[in-house]
Amino acid sequence: MNIVEAMQDPAIFGEQFAGETWRNWRALLGGFYGLPDTDPDAFQSLTQRNPPISECDELWLVIGRRGGKSICAALLAVYEAVFNNHKEKLSAGEVASVMVIASDRKQARSVMRYIRGLLLDNPMLSRLVVQEKEESILLANRCAIEIMTASHRGTRGYSACCVICDEIAFWYSDGANPDSEILNAIRPSLATLGGKLIALSSPYARRGALWRNYHRYFGKDGRILVAQAPSLLMNPSLPEDVVTQAYEDDPLSAAAEYGAQFRSDVEGYCTLEVVERCTRSGMLEIPPSNSVRYSAFVDPSGGVSDAFTLAITHNDHDLTVVDVARAIKPPFNPSQVVAEYAQLLKQYRIHKVCGDNYAGEWPKEAFQKHGISYERSTKNRSEIYIDLLPLLNSERAELPPIPQLSNELIGLERRTSRSGRDIIDHAPGGHDDLCNAVAGAVVFSAQARKEIPNIKFTFSY
Repeated sequence: MNIVEAMQDPAIFGEQFAGETWRNWRALLGGFYGLPDTDPDAFQSLTQRNPPISECDELWLVIGRRGGKSICAALLAVYEAVFNNHKEKLSAGEVASVMVIASDRKQARSVMRYIRGLLLDNPMLSRLVVQEKEESILLANRCAIEIMTASHRGTRGYSACCVICDEIAFWYSDGANPDSEILNAIRPSLATLGGKLIALSSPYARRGALWRNYHRYFGKDGRILVAQAPSLLMNPSLPEDVVTQAYEDDPLSAAAEYGAQFRSDVEGYCTLEVVERCTRSGMLEIPPSNSVRYSAFVDPSGGVSDAFTLAITHNDHDLTVVDVARAIKPPFNPSQVVAEYAQLLKQYRIHKVCGDNYAGEWPKEAFQKHGISYERSTKNRSEIYIDLLPLLNSERAELPPIPQLSNELIGLERRTSRSGRDIIDHAPGGHDDLCNAVAGAVVFSAQARKEIPNIKFTFSY
């Protein structure tokens, strides 16, 4: 049974996918599997190419939010696990895995709910289930559907007959986008069984694997199929007023979320190469010296969601050295962290710390109890990052070899606001707690030696 027949069969998936609402999805998936009766008009409107005469190896879908991506990811997972026989290619005791990789645990659980609904609630298909766990379902045909979060370490070691990447444009880990690393890790898993790679996502910035494959293959014939469609085209049941309101509230964001257009107003902050050139090898922390004058910056947190971070720096001629960079991740008691950091600051003979404007007077009062005066930063985060960039580019900052710090720095984004002002912040799903403390410490240390002129720094595009 092919994918379109399964989507229309009342005994299989017809109850969910047989209606007119799913017409474009059926045309798209029919073309992906090389079915001869694929609707050419519908297919071409989504892909800007003619339907393939044979099934494709990869499918990259740039689809607007609420366009049916997650449930179709579940559909493809169940179809590949149930209707394709991989036994002949498996060694004794080996299992063919359908891997569904989501951006985070919440999204992974959402996809698994759809999978369970399609598989377990169907009397015909549920008989194939041998074992059910929270994150995997083993079938009698030696296939397993497994969900996991985006991690290049967690995706190794599988024999995959299909890998489905859900919301790949938002695969961030501590500020870094590891999509290339994950894809490099899973491709060998697909090679043994000749498995398919399927990626579905709303678009975001013009970078990453989704953008690269869209830019290279959209509208071109070949075994890599790329489609692009706004939400309403793939899901006509979506209330139009929801989309209209989104465009009124934030046109640029809505064009990406519902219009499936990559954002042109979001760019990367700095490259991995720049960060690596500034990162020292060897010592994680440099102990205090009596001949050196130190300064520090903190990014406080209430202990619930964000890390509480601290960075200590000193100037060495025209170089600002980050001696210490620490992050305490939640949950924690903020008062205890302040006490710990105050003790560390005193080891470096620091009695005044600069910090992010956070939680009113609380940080000031908390540090004062331990004999450390707290001054609020005169610059906001974007201004700090703008001043940091030329120091990184000119290698006038020395960073400690902390992977989290590197990931957060390269995960920063610069956006252009409606007023034309540059805004620099972490990407959706990312963090910048540690790099904010480091950036603040470096910038204010450099400023103290008059390395940063008091002029406005602007980006050129």
